[in-house]
Amino acid sequence: MNDKPTNPYPYPVSRLLNLGDPRERKEWPVYTALGLTAVHMPDLIRMVLDDDLHEADSDSREVWAPLHAWRALGQLRAVAAIEPLLSLLRRIDEDDDDWVGEELPRVFSMIGPAAIPALTAYLADETHGLFARVAAVHSLEWVARRYTAARGESLAALSRQLERFEENDPTLNGFLISYLIDLKAVESAPLMERAFAAERIDLTVMGDWEDAQVGLGLKSKRAYPRPRLHPPDWLFPSDESRKPRKKQRKK
Repeated sequence: MNDKPTNPYPYPVSRLLNLGDPRERKEWPVYTALGLTAVHMPDLIRMVLDDDLHEADSDSREVWAPLHAWRALGQLRAVAAIEPLLSLLRRIDEDDDDWVGEELPRVFSMIGPAAIPALTAYLADETHGLFARVAAVHSLEWVARRYTAARGESLAALSRQLERFEENDPTLNGFLISYLIDLKAVESAPLMERAFAAERIDLTVMGDWEDAQVGLGLKSKRAYPRPRLHPPDWLFPSDESRKPRKKQRKK
């Protein structure tokens, strides 16, 4: 692994190289206070995509620079960063990088409704990894929660994908339903019921149809005992194609 980035960054983008572990702060820094503006978006995008930084020594401060860069792009509402940021979602499945899965949905929501078409297309593309697509689902949910006016467009995208429940991975279906429930999408209840009836839902994600009804407010409580479930395959992968959910590198 490289200890130092090979490509220099201009000031003030270079300041992100020294911010280090974000868990040392409860709140995200205000990156514009560091002097970052729209003029610096190209270099911030370059930093987000910099493999030398992603693969830097896990004890270094530089390894966190891409994370600070994508946060800054979110605060700058950088529409130009949407596609580059989407290209990072593969790291969830390929590199066990859960920082990407946890933070980019919030970043996309900061960029705003302009991200919805690209997120929708990414979600629909079956060539992307399972948890990369789950991150796209989560991103659409984040946008819907942050922008009331965008709720309908985000719900439509999530529902269209759930309509393909027969072809979707059951785990993807589970997350689609989970985030639709978070949005209190009662209008999607008949579609959810059909997906459950077809037994195309990973019940370990958020439960069964009765749990869904309670989550949507259609029932006050369960009427029947919750079924006993086995741990999902993705928690205990048997090969390199099914990745566990864990923090990677940035310890």
